[in-house]
Amino acid sequence: MTKKILLFALVVISTVSMAQKSQRIGYVDMEYILENIPEYNESQLQLNAKAAAWQNQVEEQKKEIEQLKAALNNERVLLTAELIVDREEDIEIKELDVKLLQESYFGSSGDLYILRQQLVQPIQDLIYNAIQEIAARRKYDFVLDNSNNLIMLYMNNQFDISDLVLDSVNRSKKREEAEEKRQTSTNEITPEKEEMLSERDAKKAALQKKIEDRKAAQAKQREQLKKEIEAKRQKRIEEIEAAKKAKEQKKKGNN
Repeated sequence: MTKKILLFALVVISTVSMAQKSQRIGYVDMEYILENIPEYNESQLQLNAKAAAWQNQVEEQKKEIEQLKAALNNERVLLTAELIVDREEDIEIKELDVKLLQESYFGSSGDLYILRQQLVQPIQDLIYNAIQEIAARRKYDFVLDNSNNLIMLYMNNQFDISDLVLDSVNRSKKREEAEEKRQTSTNEITPEKEEMLSERDAKKAALQKKIEDRKAAQAKQREQLKKEIEAKRQKRIEEIEAAKKAKEQKKKGNN
């Protein structure tokens, strides 16, 4: 909130300090614009469905771990020290798997972030391009987003360009659809289409490489931790065996 107040104050100060130049300020309601773009709403539904499915996978694995812990606690008195160590190590590995799975889905560069970029970024680009075009045509010095809790002490509706932006986005989408239909019907590969396809393939390849690199790093991390756990387990087993031998030797010595 403080940052937004400072932003508005900066706009006001800039307007006063540059009184010799008439400042023109427009604003948009980004929530209103997005709500009226069907592709955006469809993208949000896809994102929510994917997030829910991935969260269910994580919760199922967490539930399985809790069941393993409960079973270990119930059977602990019946198990040898070696079996207890094995069970504990298995639980540690499964907990690591869940942590890595959750990070791969919901992390800062996880699958949900990448999917959001694929689905939402093109729509956002259309909106921002439309805002820049309208602002340049109407010679606005600033365009503010009124939907982001920015404090607007007074708003004149004639400076609200939300509907203009929405109309521009819809026109852009229709032009793209018409161009795709024309090229499909004529089977013509224009330089523009070839460039667009190449750019799309490059983005897809970059995203795929990003996913593969992340999964490879996670697999490496998991293998390293498994080695550390295995080394710790072997050390515990050796300590248990050494304690047994010491106990047997002491018993023989007493006899």
